[in-house]
Amino acid sequence: MTEFILQLEDTGARLDRYLAQELPDLSRSRIQQLIEQGNVQLNGKVCTTKKINVKAGDRIILEIPEVQPLELQAEDIPLDILYEDEQLLILNKPAGLVVHPAPGHPDGTLVNALLAHCPHLPGIGGVQRPGIVHRLDKDTTGAIAIAKTDIAYQSLQAQLQAKTARREYLGVVYGAPKTASGSVDLPIGRHPQDRKKMAVVPIEKGGRSAITHWQVLERLGNYTLILFQLETGRTHQIRVHSAKIGHPIVGDPIYSSGHSVGVNLTGQALHAWRLKLQHPISEDWIEVTAPPPQTLTTLLEVLRRRVAMSS
Repeated sequence: MTEFILQLEDTGARLDRYLAQELPDLSRSRIQQLIEQGNVQLNGKVCTTKKINVKAGDRIILEIPEVQPLELQAEDIPLDILYEDEQLLILNKPAGLVVHPAPGHPDGTLVNALLAHCPHLPGIGGVQRPGIVHRLDKDTTGAIAIAKTDIAYQSLQAQLQAKTARREYLGVVYGAPKTASGSVDLPIGRHPQDRKKMAVVPIEKGGRSAITHWQVLERLGNYTLILFQLETGRTHQIRVHSAKIGHPIVGDPIYSSGHSVGVNLTGQALHAWRLKLQHPISEDWIEVTAPPPQTLTTLLEVLRRRVAMSS
């Protein structure tokens, strides 16, 4: 339990900002979470609003709950490691591997594999999602960063929120975009009818800002290889935006139904190709490229042969 008594110069600060200033080891979002969960008392009363202003003489008591025992089991699942040190880990995730436990996927996830690889991971970032700062869909392959310490977790989350971390994807889409590049700035939220899907949803109806930049890398007849860059990181963002502009991702079982490419794919043709971020301690830039899976390479070879044969 941590207790604070404000000094005169602290008058007028907002509660969450004051605590963030006094506790640099905790992120602002973590402090706001503690407030919302009733772990902060202001002058003897539980305070659940972050927006209240504190004044000189106020007494603040902050309780940080102990991390609950992790019920997840470590599993010996092979990991394709692209970069690792004491602070973070960057992996090349295969198709079919769920990132964290969820209904229908209680085990056999990336988190289970990480617990076997990193014994000190439990508790970093949450009981059910230790170390996970961003995610990839089950059938999306490629680079994903994992925090191995609290400092790394806070740093990576801050970089994602500030949009300084750069995430680039390779994707094969149906059709041929008319322009060589573009951006999609459309909010994304849960589909109003099908709760398992995401959709373009107005912000006033619950959608969240979502921005995707894209650039044509190679035109392959009625298919196109595109480089996507994420400015935000909403669930299914690239898949939803691609489908919305009329060029869904090849092999996407949710957003490109009715399309067929005639090649056996293990998932949608979407790969997190390059990840660039700052090291949490040294602040040096780290740039990692994840080799595409064989299925994506084969798909491109088949499409190129078809183009060559038709020309």
